Parts: sequence; C-alpha cells; structure tokens
Amino acid sequence: MLKILSVLFLVLFGGNVKAAGHVELEGHIVDESQRPLAKSIVSVQGRQTATDRHGYFQLSLDPAAVYKITIKRQGFYSTIHTHSHYELANQADDKLLIAPIELVSKVKGRTLMAFGGDVMMGRRYAKPYFNNPVLIHTGQETSDTKAIVEHIKPYMELADFAAVNLETQLAEHAPAERAPKSVTFFSPPQTLAALEYAGIDYVTLGNNHTYDYLDSGLKSSLAYLNNSNLGYSGAGINQEQALAPYRTILQGTKYSMFGFVGWEGNFSPNQTASANKGGAAYGSIDNITKPVARESALNRATIVQYHGSQEYAPEPTLVTEQRLKAAIDSGADLAIAHHPHVTQGFEIYRNKLIAYSMGNFIFDQFFYSTPHSMILYVWMDGQNFHRAEIVPVYLKGYKPTPSTGANRFTVLRRLTALSKKRGVTITRSGGHGVIRANASAALSPTAVDFRPRGKGKIHSLPMAQWQQPISSIEAEDQSLQYRLGVNLVNASDFESYALFNANERGWNIDQNGFSHSKQQAFSGQHSLTTILKPKTNELLAMTNFRRVYRGGHPMSVILKVKAERDTTLNISWQGRKSRKKFFDALTNGQHHLIDSIEIKGSPQWQDVEVTFNSPRIGYRSLRMMAQFNNSGSVDSRVFVDDFALIEWQSAFRQVTSPSAETHLSSQASYIEFKRALKQDETISLNY
Repeated sequence: MLKILSVLFLVLFGGNVKAAGHVELEGHIVDESQRPLAKSIVSVQGRQTATDRHGYFQLSLDPAAVYKITIKRQGFYSTIHTHSHYELANQADDKLLIAPIELVSKVKGRTLMAFGGDVMMGRRYAKPYFNNPVLIHTGQETSDTKAIVEHIKPYMELADFAAVNLETQLAEHAPAERAPKSVTFFSPPQTLAALEYAGIDYVTLGNNHTYDYLDSGLKSSLAYLNNSNLGYSGAGINQEQALAPYRTILQGTKYSMFGFVGWEGNFSPNQTASANKGGAAYGSIDNITKPVARESALNRATIVQYHGSQEYAPEPTLVTEQRLKAAIDSGADLAIAHHPHVTQGFEIYRNKLIAYSMGNFIFDQFFYSTPHSMILYVWMDGQNFHRAEIVPVYLKGYKPTPSTGANRFTVLRRLTALSKKRGVTITRSGGHGVIRANASAALSPTAVDFRPRGKGKIHSLPMAQWQQPISSIEAEDQSLQYRLGVNLVNASDFESYALFNANERGWNIDQNGFSHSKQQAFSGQHSLTTILKPKTNELLAMTNFRRVYRGGHPMSVILKVKAERDTTLNISWQGRKSRKKFFDALTNGQHHLIDSIEIKGSPQWQDVEVTFNSPRIGYRSLRMMAQFNNSGSVDSRVFVDDFALIEWQSAFRQVTSPSAETHLSSQASYIEFKRALKQDETISLNY
C-alpha cells in the first residue's frame, strides 16, 4: 500500500527539546492556490526572517512552551498561528515543523471580518467556584477585564471588522428589577472598553439575556453602548428600534447587521421587544425576512446573527436552520448563530456561509464541553462569500486563549465532523481550519504509522489528524480488534497548564495537595505531583461533573502513575442525580468504586486502565476521581500524567472491517486494542 506520511505527522506524539541550544522552526508560506510566497516576513519571539523564493522559512529560536507566529506580506492579509512546543517537537531532532500556511490576498472590495461567540464578564469572573482565583476584582475592573482578552486581542485586531454576541446587561451593580427567570447576567461597564481594546467593533444584542433586568437594565446597557465606540443592533426600547440594523461601510461596501433571538420567553414580561416595550429583537420568520429583504433591495450586504437552538447540542434545531436559510433566501449574505454554548458545524447554502453555533467566547461556564471554541474569520467580496478560517480557541479559566495540542484537535475535529454532514470539507492552513467557497474539496488519503507509548491497551491518537476520521487500520495480525473513543475531560495531558498565564479549571488542584510539575512526565514535559504524608490520602478528581455524556455506555479511566513508595489507588465515579442540587451532589454524592489498584514504588511509569459502564438512567452528569493512599510510615512522592475519561463510541471490530463512522466516533481521540500491542508490531492508521 502506498503510504503518504507527511513530516508533520511524524512529530505528533511529542518529545522534549534538548536542554541546551536552540530549536529550528520551519514552515512554508503559500497563497490560496498553493503558490509559494517569497519575501513573507515571519516573526517569532522578537526575531524575524523572510521566506525564500520557494516560500520556505527557518528561524533559530530559544526553546519555549508556546510560539506565536506572525506572518506578513505586502498585498496580503496578515495572520497569526500559535503552537505549543509539545505539539510541534520532533523526537528525532530539534526541528519544529509547521503545516503550510495560506495567506489571503487583498483585493478591491474584500473585507476580513472576525466573529466570536457568547460574551459576558459577570457572575463567576468576580465570584468563582471551587476555590479558583478571582479574575475581576472590585476596583480593578478596567485592568482585569482587559487582562481577560489579552490573548485574543492580536487575532481580532487583524480584521477590518470584528463582532461578538454580548450576552449580558451592563451595570455597576445588579439592577433592582429582575426578570422572572432562573439565570440572569450583568457585567461591569468596563466590559465594553475591554472589547474595544481587543479590537471588537460591533456587538449583537439579539439574545435571551439582553432583557435580564428589564427596562432599567436595558436602558443602562444602551446608555453605556452609546457612550462607547461599539456599534450594536438586535435590541431597543421598542420593536422598531430592536429590528433596526446597524449600518456601516467596509472597504467600499455598505453593510447592514441584524441581531435576533429565537424565542420570546415563557415569562412575563418576556425578553423580546414590542410596540411599547423594550427587549431583544424576536427572530420570527417575518421579523427576519422583511427587514433583510428591505436592506438587500437597497444593495447593502446583509449579515444576520441569530440566537437559538438547544444548549450543548451538536446540531441546530430545524427552527434555527429554517430561519437562517429563510434569511439567505430573503437576501442575507452571511448567517452567524449562537446560544448552544458549544460549537456546531458549517453549511454553504446558495453560495452563502452559515455558522450554526459559534460557542462561547468570553464566558464563565465550567462544563467540560463549553471551553472549546473559535474565532471565525470570514472574507467577503462585497456581498459574496470568499473564504472562512477557523482559529481554534480554548477558554482556559474563562479566558479565551489560542488552542494548542489536544485542545486544537478537539475544536477542529468536532467542526470537521459536523460540517462534513452538510457537505462542507474543512482543510488546513497551519494550525487553522479553512472553508472555501467550493466547500466540497476532496482530501487526499493519508496513512500514519502508529507507534503507541506505554504498555497499556488504550492510546491517544495523532493530534494533527483532525481533518479526517480513521477509515481503516492495517495490521499484521488481521484478527486484532479495536474500538474508538472520545475523551470527556479537558487538559488530560497537562501540557497546557503552564500556558497563557491562566488557570486550568478542569481538575481540582486548587483544592488538594497536587500541583503542576515540570520535573517528570510520561509524555511531553508536564505532569501533576504531590507528596503523600504517612497514613494520608489525596483525591485528584475532575473539579465538577461532565454534563453531557451517554448513559449506559462503556467508559474507561486511564492514567499514568509513578510513585516512590507502594501506594493504593482507588478509582471511583460520582454522579449528580437528576433532581439533586449541584453542590449537594458534589459534596454528598456517593462515590462508586470502580477498582482498587496497588501501585508499586518504582522509578518507572505504570499504566492504569479501568473500564465501567456509565449509569443508564437517573443521573444528569458524572465525574471521575482517583484517590491515592499512603499507608506507609514515610513520605511518598506521586506523579500523575495523561489522566483521561474515555467514552467509547464504537464496538470492538477487527482491523479488516471498515470503520463504522458516526458523529462521535469520527471525533475519536483515543483507540483501544483488545490486547496490548507487541513492541515490534506494525500498525498503520488510514485516514
């Protein structure tokens, strides 16, 4: 079999750079037709170089945890790609290899827009859960809100026009009147200055939190917005104002921006505007199509943002899909949706782009599915869609940061799988995903030699292979069986813990004796460690419950452990029952023991793999816990690495069988073989 094995895929399992000396960063800069771009300026760590006549560059750099790569060339839009050292490092030498990066040419009438999803800076930013650090302190709102956006500011500033969904009201203190609903938001007024600082130009207010504190909160918000430089639409003190577009001119093209919320609210007074009442613009078919048709008839490029669908769902509701397509039928040129708090796929409809859910952008949710998000670049040639680019984002401790490593894979693999169902192929540019106007571009098949680490049966899959799911596996032993799974907990490899001066909130190290360590690691350069005192124990666990999981499904808990002394490890799961309050379940919920394992004191890393079936009914969420017990009489240092909770998405099948692809199995990040692989066994993954 012909194997296509790019040098990029040789470097995927990580590796450490030599302690002394430099690393060589290498890459290739091309245009959208894959023609090399000479004289492109590449800047990293204050150093820069120019590409040669074939578009290649090489930079000698000091080893760093993360590399922010800025590329500029006359006549083209600038771009930034951020990579961790771990995802680029080649085990064989000190070269960091980046996939080819495409630049988009600047032509007359072309506009680069940047979109982010849901934004708020209230609630747990000031009063966090789980002993996490405070991000917005009283009296420090100006500096603290700007610190939240510091890592996405360079990306948003590249655009001619940048927009987000402002899903909060603005007030110094909670207004006295509150809508009769379970969840209401307000954020400090300094939020607007922080958004301006980050390069945001416009916010849509067409959402279900614009009217959280009724008229007083709405008027306060509109007053602050009118005193800012931000444009807005999607809400007002009456329906006429709420349905009015924000108008602007970009690169010579007249644009009209609309914002709508998809439902009125089942409380009184509800959240949408009427003739004599304030609120958000209600996105009924008539309310969307009539204003859109009017603006389109004036030869204005029209953009619709819509807030709807179901929270945490992978697909839009049919109501959302129908309304967005009706908007395009009426003349809209681009449709951007949000509300589910997770990303959903893309579709090209009548040559126009639909983004079905942008996910969170600046938000305080701690659910494990919600931090994986994106910035969406969209290039518009007047009223025509030219190209889109997905910049993967990870909300690390509620701060938006560039996604690296496993976080990048999670964002791009999900969007690739969901978009493929709608006929959209996402291709690669460096660390970003690309959607072209010709959305069904074919991808070349790729084969990757699989070299697992460790002696266990469960292994992580190559992180750079997010474009295509596994189609088949080749092995010398054709009776070998495998299954594919998705990791349900974030930051499992602990490699992103030290990045972007933000706290990772997925593990409970703010509440126990574990801390981040660069002393020893099974993979990469980072692990967690603690010193167990005699006759004591430490509980390393998911901070909170995984809200979305499949009941009655096989799951595995895996981790690598190294202990100085003999240690007992108890692996358990804890669930939140359907009607149980969150903190009551977290504090008092039963610990269900899965297995008790004796870890021998040894300088070697040991594989821990335990499997159980998730509760079929009665629970809304669950979490994993690993309790380490020292029954000895002396201290014992323990290291933990690669701690994952895997939900299996396929039954075991022989390698000779074609892969049964589903929405979730196509997003697999782990593979389990029915037996441990032999040291010299040859496995090839076909994509």
